[in-house]
Amino acid sequence: MAELNLGLLKQLCETPGIAGREERVATVVQQALAPLVDEIRRDPLGNVIAIKRGKGGPRVMIAAHMDEIGFIVRAIDDRGFIRLQPVGGFDPRVLPAQRVRVWTREGDGLLGALQATVKPPHLQQAGDDKSVTINDLFVDLGLPAEQVKARVEIGDMVTLDRPCEVLGPTVLSKALDDRVGVFVMIEALRAVKEHVVEIVAVATTQEEVGLRGAQVAAFGIDPDIGIALDTTIAGDVPGFEPEGTVTKLGAGVGIKVFDTSQLPNPALVQHLRAIADREGIPYQLEVLPRGGTDGGAIQRTRAGVPTTTLSVPSRYVHSVNEMAHLDDIAAAVRLLTRFLEEAHTGRYIPGA
Repeated sequence: MAELNLGLLKQLCETPGIAGREERVATVVQQALAPLVDEIRRDPLGNVIAIKRGKGGPRVMIAAHMDEIGFIVRAIDDRGFIRLQPVGGFDPRVLPAQRVRVWTREGDGLLGALQATVKPPHLQQAGDDKSVTINDLFVDLGLPAEQVKARVEIGDMVTLDRPCEVLGPTVLSKALDDRVGVFVMIEALRAVKEHVVEIVAVATTQEEVGLRGAQVAAFGIDPDIGIALDTTIAGDVPGFEPEGTVTKLGAGVGIKVFDTSQLPNPALVQHLRAIADREGIPYQLEVLPRGGTDGGAIQRTRAGVPTTTLSVPSRYVHSVNEMAHLDDIAAAVRLLTRFLEEAHTGRYIPGA
């Protein structure tokens, strides 16, 4: 298999796109997918839908979401400080003193400091509340109030300002959730050879606010098989008990067994495991006690779809420094590629 195109991964991670505002990322995805497929389009919710025709086999929908967690501008006060409305679930503890970009209607990304309405240590008194909530956060653009109000509007997108960096065998970035899944999807379509199934690759929108893009895309596509691609928790760090790690970095792609959005199809899980065992692809069985993926929306579309999720283990999920292992990413690409080449052989309806 060809070497991973890390330049594309970096471009995907660094392009801004919160839920409902994925158009910049969609352009990058569409440009990358167009040479690999027979047909490509966007639907009314902004999903990028790419079709690679097969030879009369079943229709396989692959879904990876483009949106990252972030904010929109909720208010601008008389001093030019910006208050925020979260779009997706950030832990407020990781946010104070970060840098952000406020994306204006002209397309400018204004750099600012994300701060909290908490006194600095020099001025704190005994008993002062040092906890931080989302409502305590504000953005300081370092500009006069009149300039802020002239350039920034209510509803403008705000994203964290962190580059994608390779650290030896790992990659560190904002928005690996789920730009790395989009990357796996693109790389698998680049690598796939002979296949009978019709492949419908969907870069979905609005996953972080309720799996909305996957829901409408799956309804229109009416797939026979669904594979979601996402990140999952790698709890192999201080603070986790061994039984609660979910997955470990560098131990292989996650094959979903359970999350709170879906109960994956057992026969589909077993087929993926059999391919991985045969091909020597490292994998981990993933039980995620809380959380979900686009697979939950695909599974419940129309009359039901056999579905599971392939996961890239990630440390520090929903933070500005998500970390994944390049070997796990490569394993996800290999497993998805091999599955697409033989998905027509599977039988996934219970009792059929």
